[in-house]
Amino acid sequence: MDLNDYFYFVHVVEKRGFAPAGRALDVPKSRLSRHVRQLEDRLGTRLIQRTSRQFTVTDAGEAFYRHARAALDEVEAAEASVLRQTKMLSGSVRLSCSVGVAQFAVREAVSTFLGRNPDVKIIQQVTNQTVDLIESGVDMAIRGHTGPLPDSSLIQSRLTPVEWHLFAGHRYLKKHGVPASPQDLENHAGLKLGWRPEYGHWILRGQDETTVSVPFEPRLCSDDMVTLKEVAADGMGIVALPAYVCRPDVERGRLMRVLPNWTAGDAQLSLLMPSRRGLPPAVEAFAGFLREAVPVICAA
Repeated sequence: MDLNDYFYFVHVVEKRGFAPAGRALDVPKSRLSRHVRQLEDRLGTRLIQRTSRQFTVTDAGEAFYRHARAALDEVEAAEASVLRQTKMLSGSVRLSCSVGVAQFAVREAVSTFLGRNPDVKIIQQVTNQTVDLIESGVDMAIRGHTGPLPDSSLIQSRLTPVEWHLFAGHRYLKKHGVPASPQDLENHAGLKLGWRPEYGHWILRGQDETTVSVPFEPRLCSDDMVTLKEVAADGMGIVALPAYVCRPDVERGRLMRVLPNWTAGDAQLSLLMPSRRGLPPAVEAFAGFLREAVPVICAA
C-alpha cells in the first residue's frame, strides 16, 4: 500500500479534477494521474472516469474515497499528537482574505505567529473576490460580512464583531465645521469604500437604536481602505471605516471620530475552513491563534 496513492486520489476527488488538484498541491498533473492509475490497477477497478470534458467519480471511487479520507485523517491526527507534545510546528498554511483584512486585521497576527513558529510558512492570498477554498486549495479564509454567510459545506466560525465609525481630518472639520447630528452631514463631502461611483449612503445607528440614512455624493470611491483613510486625514472629506482601521490615527491626532454617539455600521469577521477533521498541525494552530488574536486587534 502506498499512502501517496491515497493522498493524491483524495485531493483529486476533493478538488474535482486533476488540474485544480495539481495547482493546489503544486505538482504536475502527470504525477497525480500516475498515482491514481497505480491505485486503480492494484484494486482492479476504475475509481475515476475522466475525459477531456468530464470528471466523474465512480460508485467504487466514492466508497473508496470515504475510507481513504478517514485513513488520511487518522495519519494526520497521529502526526499532530506527536507534534503537539514536542511543540514543533512545520509546513505551510494557505490563508485567503480581503485587502483590508490583510492590511489591518491580520498583519500583526501573521507576523507574531511566524515569529513563534520559524518552521511554518504562510501563503497569503489577498483579494477582494470570493475564493473557492476547495478548488483553490486554501486552508482557511477570513471574510467580512454584514448578513449571514451563504450556507455551504464550509465550516464557519465567527471571529469578532466589527463596528464602523465616521472619521475626518482635523483640517477638514476646522474648515467645514463639526457635525452635531446626522442631519448636519448632508452638506459634507463623503469618501466611499467601493469603486462604483454611484451615490453613497451613511447608515447611522444611535445609542437608542434609532437608524438614520444620510445620502452623499462621493468625492472619492476606492476599494482600498488605506487610500480612503489617508485622503480623509488630508482633509478631503468624511469616511466610514471599521473602527480598528483608524484607531492608531485617532490616537495620533491625524483623524477625529465624527458623531461619536453614532455608529456607521456593524459587521462580522468570520473564519471559514473546508473541514474540522484531519487538519495539519500548523493549520490547526494558526486557526486557533487567529481566533484569539483577531478579536483583540479589532476591538472597537
